[in-house]
Amino acid sequence: MIQSENSIPAFDIKQQYAFIEAEISAAVLEVLNSGRYIGGPVVEGFEQQFAAYTGVSQCVACNSGTDALYLALRVFDIGAGDEVITTPFTFIATSEVISAVGAKPIFVDIDANTFNLNLRQVAAAITPRTKSIIPVHLFGQPVDMTALMDIANAHNLIVIEDCAQSTGAIWGEKKVGSIGHIGCFSFYPTKNLGGCGDGGAITTNEPEIAAKLRILKEHGQKNRYIHEEIGINSRLDAIQAAILQIKLRYLDIWNQQRQAIASRYHQFLRQVPGITPPQELAGGKGVWNQYTIRVLNQKRDWLRNQLQEQGVNTMVYYPRPLHLQPVYENLGYQPGQLPVAEQASQEVVSLPMFPELSEEQQDQVIYRLKDCLG
Repeated sequence: MIQSENSIPAFDIKQQYAFIEAEISAAVLEVLNSGRYIGGPVVEGFEQQFAAYTGVSQCVACNSGTDALYLALRVFDIGAGDEVITTPFTFIATSEVISAVGAKPIFVDIDANTFNLNLRQVAAAITPRTKSIIPVHLFGQPVDMTALMDIANAHNLIVIEDCAQSTGAIWGEKKVGSIGHIGCFSFYPTKNLGGCGDGGAITTNEPEIAAKLRILKEHGQKNRYIHEEIGINSRLDAIQAAILQIKLRYLDIWNQQRQAIASRYHQFLRQVPGITPPQELAGGKGVWNQYTIRVLNQKRDWLRNQLQEQGVNTMVYYPRPLHLQPVYENLGYQPGQLPVAEQASQEVVSLPMFPELSEEQQDQVIYRLKDCLG
């Protein structure tokens, strides 16, 4: 990814930091002076604020989005002999944690328009061993949670929302992470709400679930040195919590800026030959962690090279779907078995997307893209 003086990056987190640098510096110094670096009132304050923002009663902060998913599976005792249905078109953390608890990931194909789970295939994949479904609100676009919860409730299944890329996205009148049984968030720096390091959180409306999560993430101990379960060490440090408190105040504004950029991309790329812009489902409001187009006729890599030569940097997310990863050869999936995900992996390109992307930069992206495709 080139970064010359006039090039347009795929994402840029430095501008956001510069905007709130003074606030972050003051908050970090306050934590350092307090001597409370793990846990304490700053972390607890962030948990309360994030719960209120998401629309739930409980939030448990943890070390990463991956840990959030792992702990969510653990808290519902999902393990050996269980099956968990999820998407093959996402980052491996979603399925990795299923394997880590001893369960079996069951991959179903995606919807060609949204890149999210094909819910008809979800229903068809349910067996007596199915314990849970993990929908991923990919690229910031919410899954049809009304239909998914109907499927889950009909089969008594746990829904664990993977909200890593979708903080602030809405389905119906509810934010993602408040609709399923539990929500899992990542605060990796490039997320819509990103820290200055790793971080994650789990949301729920069940106090008993939150209480058990706190035990699991603290080495399985409720009282110090009395270990009730095999847990892990997964804590959000106070410096990250302080930074996230500041960023949470601006999140809706930043998401609105992302939505405005996506709207301009929609407007000017709708009729460009050779590409398919992303689509939103009626009933949902996305937050555009990525703006991901399809490039048809096997021209994806050619187009990326052309754009890069003209100073427009892009990204390709998930060039090999999970069911075809070497680590999952033992599951027996074959090429062609999940054709929509496989085709998407060969066609997707994510255009520059971050709140501070100027209209001039957007126009350059649009112009260069149109120019390349004639």
